[in-house]
Amino acid sequence: MSSARCILVGLFCAVLLGGSLSHGQLTPTFYDESCPDVTSIVRGVIEAALQTDARIGASLIRLHFHDCFVNGCDGSLLLNNTATIESEKDVLGNSNSVRGFGVVDDIKTALESACPGIVSCADLLAVAAEESVSLAGGPSWSTLLGRRDGTTANRTLAGINLPGAFDTLQILKDKFSAMGLNTTDLVALSGAHTFGRGQCSTFDPRLYNFNSTGNPDPTLNSTYLTTLRGICPENGSGTGPADLDPTTPDAFDNNYYSNLQVNKGLLVTDQELFSTEGEDTIDIVNSFSSDQTAFFASFVESMIKMGNISPLTGVEGEVRLNCGRVNDEDALLYSSI
Repeated sequence: MSSARCILVGLFCAVLLGGSLSHGQLTPTFYDESCPDVTSIVRGVIEAALQTDARIGASLIRLHFHDCFVNGCDGSLLLNNTATIESEKDVLGNSNSVRGFGVVDDIKTALESACPGIVSCADLLAVAAEESVSLAGGPSWSTLLGRRDGTTANRTLAGINLPGAFDTLQILKDKFSAMGLNTTDLVALSGAHTFGRGQCSTFDPRLYNFNSTGNPDPTLNSTYLTTLRGICPENGSGTGPADLDPTTPDAFDNNYYSNLQVNKGLLVTDQELFSTEGEDTIDIVNSFSSDQTAFFASFVESMIKMGNISPLTGVEGEVRLNCGRVNDEDALLYSSI
């Protein structure tokens, strides 16, 4: 067993035995009897999707993140608009930004075929996040399971809780703290930007008129600035995607932190982890940049913590048959056919 794997296994065991984290009724063995192939089913669908969409792994982990920050990890982000539900998909931080819902539907279809009515959409997102990281060369871990799905969404809370692309470091810290996550969690989870893409609209103010100065963001590497201007011309459509990690864009590694050290963080919220003078995040970035094993271990711990934000368990909520709508809606649909 590699030293990195030993660290991760040791960390996971410590968590399960009641370290500093509390996980309620969640357990990695939750589906061992009822749906023993859940992980391999999820992995298979993601592997197929990666053949045509290199971004999908990063998109799936982002869905898990944006779900957990609103109402807890209850699958609320996946709900569509209805007469009684205002979908979280339409809030500013999600609209035309979060993606991968079709792959979520494909995973749910596969799971329903193998073990009907067993695996929640909230757990689906947690497993998909872990498998996406593993498939990109990152760490793997035994995902804690047993979440149930909420029956409502909260668009207003989504607009408040979700980190924005131009938030200050202090605002980011405050939003993570409200979720029970500390500064190390913030820096570690930001490392998920080691793969995936960002739309021009999430960073192009840095390129031309940063903070209404008429100049680019002074923390932006000048060579990188030229590259990004080529992708996102001034007054362009705002949709052209750029690699969040220009070094190894589709691999899960610690190059994200090395990029920050040379001012090649794509988003404001990336670069300010290293460029905000006097902040404790600088030492954490330096540590993760020099030691990928340390980053992986911290990332796993932070993912487990995030995945345990206010889960519904036991008889709370439901196991949705379709991730986009609550089961009562399904019943009404089928009764009218």
